Amino acid sequence: MTANISPDRVAELTKSMEEALRLRTRRSGEFVEEAKQVLPSGVASSFQENSPHPIYIVEGQGSKVTDLDGNEYSDFHNGFGVMVVGHAHPVVAAAIAETAKKGTHFAAPNEGSVTVARELSRRFGLPKVRFSNSGTEATLDAIRLARAFTGKDGLIKIEGSYHGHHDAVMVSVHPDPEKMGPRAHPISVPQSAGIPQALLDMTVVVPFNDPDALDAALTANNDIGTMIIEPIMLNIGVVPPNDGYLQAVREITRKHGVILIFDEVKTGATVAAGGAVEKYGVAPDLVALAKATGGGTPIGAVLGTEEIMAQISEGTVAQIGTFNGNPLTMAAAEATLLSVLDADAYVGLDRIGGRILAGCQDVCDRYGLPAYAVGVASKGCVMFASDHVVDYRSYVEHFDDSLNYLGWLYHMVNGVYMTPGADEQWTLSVMHSDAEIDHYVAVFEEFARDITNG
Repeated sequence: MTANISPDRVAELTKSMEEALRLRTRRSGEFVEEAKQVLPSGVASSFQENSPHPIYIVEGQGSKVTDLDGNEYSDFHNGFGVMVVGHAHPVVAAAIAETAKKGTHFAAPNEGSVTVARELSRRFGLPKVRFSNSGTEATLDAIRLARAFTGKDGLIKIEGSYHGHHDAVMVSVHPDPEKMGPRAHPISVPQSAGIPQALLDMTVVVPFNDPDALDAALTANNDIGTMIIEPIMLNIGVVPPNDGYLQAVREITRKHGVILIFDEVKTGATVAAGGAVEKYGVAPDLVALAKATGGGTPIGAVLGTEEIMAQISEGTVAQIGTFNGNPLTMAAAEATLLSVLDADAYVGLDRIGGRILAGCQDVCDRYGLPAYAVGVASKGCVMFASDHVVDYRSYVEHFDDSLNYLGWLYHMVNGVYMTPGADEQWTLSVMHSDAEIDHYVAVFEEFARDITNG
C-alpha cells in the first residue's frame, strides 16, 4: 500500500534540512561568493552547482571525503562516477607519483598507452583504441568516425540521454515536456543556446526501450548513418534496458547499415570489467569510454573495429589531442585496470551493490514509498516514481523531484556525500564497507519515517 505523503510535510522538511546543510557547510557558502568573482556561479562546471550552495571538497581518502568546513562524508558521489577505485588508492597514487618523477608530459608515444589499449581491447572485444581526455571528446571522436565511415551526416540518439557537451549531442537531453512533441515523432530540442539549427535538423531522437520506434525512424530517414546510445540510461537515475532491447537495437542498426556506438562513459569499468558490452553480450561497432577508466585522472577513449578505425591510420579522419595518452593518465589507468579493478573487485561491487539495493527496497516496501531501488553493480539509485521508468517520457510523468531532493538533503546532513541532481545515481567504490552501506540505508529509513509520519 502506498503511503499518503503530504506535500506540505515535504516542503517543511525540505526547508529545515536545507537550513541544516547550509549551517553545516557555512564556509563553503561564504567561499562561493568569493569564487563568483572569477568563476561563473563560483564553480568550474555547471554540474557542480547545487542548493543551498556548492560544497567545496578539500580531501578524499578511501571511501571518505572532507569538505571546506571539515565535515567528513562517506562518498557515494565519487566524482560523478569516476572514483570506483576510491580516493587516493595507494596503488594508483604510487603509479602517478613514480611516473611524475620521470616527467609529466611529452606529447609523444609512451609504452603505457599500449598496455592500457591492450587491456581495454581485451575487455570490450574491439581491436583498436585511441585515447582522448574526457567523455565529451570520446563521443565526439566516435560520431566523427561513424559519419566518415558511412558518408551520412544524420545521427540518431535516445531522448533524455546525455553524451557530453559538444554540439552534435546537446539535443533533447532534458527537453521541456511542452516542447518535445509526440512520442511517435519527437522534436529535437536544443539543450543550450548556441546549438546551430543545422545540427538539430541532422539529429533524430527516439525513446529508450522502444525498438519499433527506432526501426520506424531509420526507415523514414535514409540519411542517418550513426546511432549513439547509453546501454543503461544514467541521465535520469538508472533505467536498465528491457530484456532483448539492446539485441534488437543491434539487429535494427545492422539492417539499416547504421554504425552503433555504445556510450559507456558511465558504465565502462563500473558495471563489469567490460562494461555493458560484457554485461549484456551485445557488440557495438564503437565504444566511448572515460570516467572510471582513468582511476581519477582525465581520460577518454574510443574503441572500434579494424575497418572503422583504419580511417585514422589512413588520414581520412583526424583524431588528435595534445594530452592524448598523457603518461600520468596512462599510469593511473594501467594501475586501475590491471591491479585494482580485477575480477575480485567486480565480485565485491556486485555484492555491495546488491546489499544497498536490497536495503533501500526493503525501506520502500515497509514505508509504502512511491519509489523503488534499481541498479547494476556499482551504479544504483532510488527512483522516486509512482511507476517503473522505462524512458524519458515515463520519467517526466512519474518521477517526483521534490522527494528525490529531500532524500539527497537527508544524506548530506547525515554524512553521506551524494551526487546532486535528480538525474544522478550513487557510485560505489571498492573501498566502501558494509557499515557504510548500512548507514546509507539507515539514513534513507530516517527520511522515509519522517515523510510518512507527518
